[in-house]
Amino acid sequence: MRSAFIDKLIKRIDRLEPGEVQGIVLELVREKKFQEKVFEALQEGVILLDAEAKVTYVNRAACTFFGLERDQVLGQQLAQGVRGLDWSELLIPGTVVSRDLEVFYPENRYLNFYITSIDDEAPQGFVMLIRDVTETRKRTEEQLESERLNAFTLLAAGVAHELGNPLNSLTIHLQLLERRLKKMGAKGASLQEHLDVATGEIKRLDFIIGQFLAAIRPTKPQLQRVQLRELLDECVRFLQPEIEAAKVKLKLELRADLPLLLLDPGQMKQAVYNLIRNACQAMPKGGTLTISGTFTDYEVRLSFDDTGKGINAEQMGKLFQPFSTTRSTGTGLGLLIVRRIVREHGGEIDVESREGLGTRVSLWLPLVEKSVRMLEESQSEKG
Repeated sequence: MRSAFIDKLIKRIDRLEPGEVQGIVLELVREKKFQEKVFEALQEGVILLDAEAKVTYVNRAACTFFGLERDQVLGQQLAQGVRGLDWSELLIPGTVVSRDLEVFYPENRYLNFYITSIDDEAPQGFVMLIRDVTETRKRTEEQLESERLNAFTLLAAGVAHELGNPLNSLTIHLQLLERRLKKMGAKGASLQEHLDVATGEIKRLDFIIGQFLAAIRPTKPQLQRVQLRELLDECVRFLQPEIEAAKVKLKLELRADLPLLLLDPGQMKQAVYNLIRNACQAMPKGGTLTISGTFTDYEVRLSFDDTGKGINAEQMGKLFQPFSTTRSTGTGLGLLIVRRIVREHGGEIDVESREGLGTRVSLWLPLVEKSVRMLEESQSEKG
């Protein structure tokens, strides 16, 4: 890709003295090296293409973004190095294209690329600039999640207020009605079934309200040293009737030397209850739930592996959104509650699933309390 200056130089090169030509060439070489050093220092990727979309230059950042080897991609079509896009539709003289894309190799990143012609009037090629927008996109998603949770908080508070009082009133009147039915003897007994259904539905509505509030209510964990094995044993005993009714075989594969953890026992039990129930509901015809526990010097990993129907890609993308559920009777709040509890303990939750093969939910809980440390004073600060 020749500049206008080089074209002019070629036209009048026969009129220049050899020394002048040598000086100009040396100056061009120095300028080229300087420009390459500047491009190499950029954190943004730079790719230069000729009119046939062949790579004539690529800097270090672009190689890192796309996992390219410079020597292998130079002189080759861009499509051979960066696969998956129809570059012929993007490399159009006189057209500016700005798009976002997601790459998975050598690591998962979100990139924004900008392509424009080097010269709109002459077919000299294209320049492509690439920025890593992974962190920007992550901050945007976190902001959207925060806004959704704020809206959800207002909704939950409204639901609790509007439904709480009528449900309490209905409960009281159903209790009074039950007493009268008992006094009626056999006549009242025939209506007891209908009364039980109504009472059960009220309890279900009350449970949903409780789920709403548990999902968003900020609660500071009351930490105490807990033996994880004992907490899990207690959870399993409490849910044993539900596990047996679902025909689920439960396996506990915990390291015998699991250390004590600083936990809020009540909150962590609630998280475990949700995960065990979710796993049982994912295996309507029965299956196996394996709860395993390992640890490193820094954290404990608690995993819940089921052999259920798994989660498809679309559902995985909505996993922690309120009201997103695959069950007609579900509230879509279970995993949201688990994540809130785990994060309030300084941990994180991770979900892996393959449709038709099962799901693994892993909780990562810190083994030591997170603290700050003073860095050593630098020499410049001492001076």
